[in-house]
Amino acid sequence: MAVDPLSDALARSVFSGGFTAGGDWAVQLRGRDRLKVNAVVQGGCVLVRDDSGEPLRLAEGDVVISDGGQPYTLCSRPGVEPTDSDDVVMDPETRMGRLGQGDAVDVACVSGHIDLSRDRGDLLRRALPELVHVRADSAEAGVLRWLIGQLAAEMRTRRAGVEFVTAQLAQLMFVQVLRVCLTDADGLPPGWLRALADDRLAPALRLMHGDPAHPWQLAELARAAAMSRTTFAVRFKEAAGVPPLTYLLNWRMNLAARALRQDTAPVGTLARSVGYTSESAFSNAFKRAVGVAPRRYREEALARS
Repeated sequence: MAVDPLSDALARSVFSGGFTAGGDWAVQLRGRDRLKVNAVVQGGCVLVRDDSGEPLRLAEGDVVISDGGQPYTLCSRPGVEPTDSDDVVMDPETRMGRLGQGDAVDVACVSGHIDLSRDRGDLLRRALPELVHVRADSAEAGVLRWLIGQLAAEMRTRRAGVEFVTAQLAQLMFVQVLRVCLTDADGLPPGWLRALADDRLAPALRLMHGDPAHPWQLAELARAAAMSRTTFAVRFKEAAGVPPLTYLLNWRMNLAARALRQDTAPVGTLARSVGYTSESAFSNAFKRAVGVAPRRYREEALARS
């Protein structure tokens, strides 16, 4: 088991293309139940969320991540009738579309998404705000600016191995955005990422992620955090949103659900891997947490795939 919760929770990042634009333009983007990433490579634009209509100005080098719950529009200015992203004609070689009028390139953006199929978004989406905005001039954004520059260069040159390189750069961009989020934990909703940002709680979190089958007790976890049980329990719940042992149960069920979707190990074996000596006890706990029994969950997952 991985002992780094951040590495263990990371899903697959996919670079999907981008666009250049000039004049008046607007494009509506939908997350479709995925985390959506947009990086401004050149120029600037405005992001308008469909739920609030509140405009957010994006400058060159800025990156935004949306939780995929609400559509939003990128545009030259608010009020321009948007084109649906599905209707944008993409160059099959560069995977870049064109918006607006004329040949001038006032703005260039690259886009990608983060595949949540690994954990159905339970860890990532719940741990992040609905919209994360990393400004190019923020203290932690230097690495992100370099990654964006490298991604843009790969798109321009289309050298051998471009598909592999752009996928890795997209993954690194996402990791860096999460690291930026960890430096501003007050802006995060209660969840595992906020708990991980707390240096006092992080050792206990690593223990639970590193060995989820161990029968962790509150006293052990509090000792790892160098706190009394009461102080640890209160602080953990404030950061994570749930008590420590509830968090451990949720993490075990998350691991179990992932395993049921991804491999064919017997349910009894899977139960032992997340700390249950009895298959029936595990099945009952899983059904309470997820809503269906493990075998039924696996059958439904196979049918979907």
